[in-house]
Amino acid sequence: MPIQILMPALSPTMEEGKLAKWLVKEGQKIRAGDIIAEIETDKATMEVEAVDEGVVGQLLIAAGTEKVRVNTPIAVLLVEGETAGAPMPPPVPVSRPVPQPAQPSMPTAAPPLRPAAAVYSAPTPLPGPALAALQVGAPSPGTARVLASPLARRLARTASLDLGAIRGSGPRGRVVQRDIEAARRSGSASASAPHRPAAGALPAAQPSMALAAQSPSTALVPAMADDKILALYDKTSYEIKPHDGMRRIIAQRLTQSKQTVPHFYMSVDCRLDNLLSARERINAAAPKAGPRAYKLSVNDFVIKALALGLQQVPAANATWTEAGMLRHRHSDVGVAVAVEGGLFTPVIRHAELKTLGEISNEMKDLAERARKRRLAPHEYQGGTTSISNLGMFGIKQFDAVINPPHATILAVGAGEKRPLVVGDQLQVATLMTTTLSCDHRVVDGAIGAELLNAFRALIEDPVRMLV
Repeated sequence: MPIQILMPALSPTMEEGKLAKWLVKEGQKIRAGDIIAEIETDKATMEVEAVDEGVVGQLLIAAGTEKVRVNTPIAVLLVEGETAGAPMPPPVPVSRPVPQPAQPSMPTAAPPLRPAAAVYSAPTPLPGPALAALQVGAPSPGTARVLASPLARRLARTASLDLGAIRGSGPRGRVVQRDIEAARRSGSASASAPHRPAAGALPAAQPSMALAAQSPSTALVPAMADDKILALYDKTSYEIKPHDGMRRIIAQRLTQSKQTVPHFYMSVDCRLDNLLSARERINAAAPKAGPRAYKLSVNDFVIKALALGLQQVPAANATWTEAGMLRHRHSDVGVAVAVEGGLFTPVIRHAELKTLGEISNEMKDLAERARKRRLAPHEYQGGTTSISNLGMFGIKQFDAVINPPHATILAVGAGEKRPLVVGDQLQVATLMTTTLSCDHRVVDGAIGAELLNAFRALIEDPVRMLV
């Protein structure tokens, strides 16, 4: 019987997407792991790989079609011996909300915003049955070669996962994209032996919005109705530009953050003279070409300093959930990258363990692909803190909004020459103002101050980042 190829869910909370491009034609023979289409979400363009082999019998959805629901049949695959006239399988049932009877008219609070896989989001665990179907285990004894699709191999390299430790769910045990995503969430296929938490300890995995959603939240204040806003302006004085998916998600997530996360802020001035001198010397001695080439920016030092600061102040490297406080073992630092229509926060994983050169090259790659909307979900979801740097725009100081489920975000201003009193002497120094936004449920004032002072000490004595 022909096999239906369904619109895939490219992130845990994806509901619909655009079928941007078909990379196969009707009548073309494909194998498991072949890239067959490109799907656009509100954040990125992702490749879709085949999980079975056969002949493309029919393309049901035209390239360029928008708002295609997840699990909608998009193509038909004919297996060996079948023809285009073979009986079709029954349509895949797609769960839809059951209409509720009308309730008596009474004032109600706006419902809490639903967690969305967007610029500010964290991975959500799959339901039990789906997670069981993607179980990760040890490789079968005697296996000489791991069967894996090209996309799965690339994702495994990016996430530093051991393919040999991942149980494939594709044909003949082939490791496919969904297996890599499951392994990344579970953390059981990392290149190095995973740390096992003590009995009763809280899990140290990336925080999930499923846990965060358990926290009681204040009902969001409804905004002014569109008709009332439009009535304030003459119809000839404006034009309406519809919101795209990214802008809607940013609006939802930042509104949720400001209405449910108790923010407080603290600032310090960091002297950059030693850092700028060290940066100049390091860049002068760095390889200019080849795989080890790099060129450090001030932002690379900021990422490294914040990562090390979180290791020195582990109480700040945490996430609030009703189940308990998630204390993270590594510093996974998200960095805001402006793109047309919004921004991404690609994450530098285990930043405290990486050299400045590694951070620099990884950040350049992530930023470039973010601007092209070519990031995979695991590259911008999760993280334990964030950095928003507006120094390159000449902004001296600002307060950033926390990206849930993070407990902190560091706002970085421009480095500029200012008068500085040292002892009884007046000097000219290059200073950079940084402001730490904290979630008061997780980070108290003393902990936030300790983290910010640890960060400043590393910035002002950058040699400490090299050991």
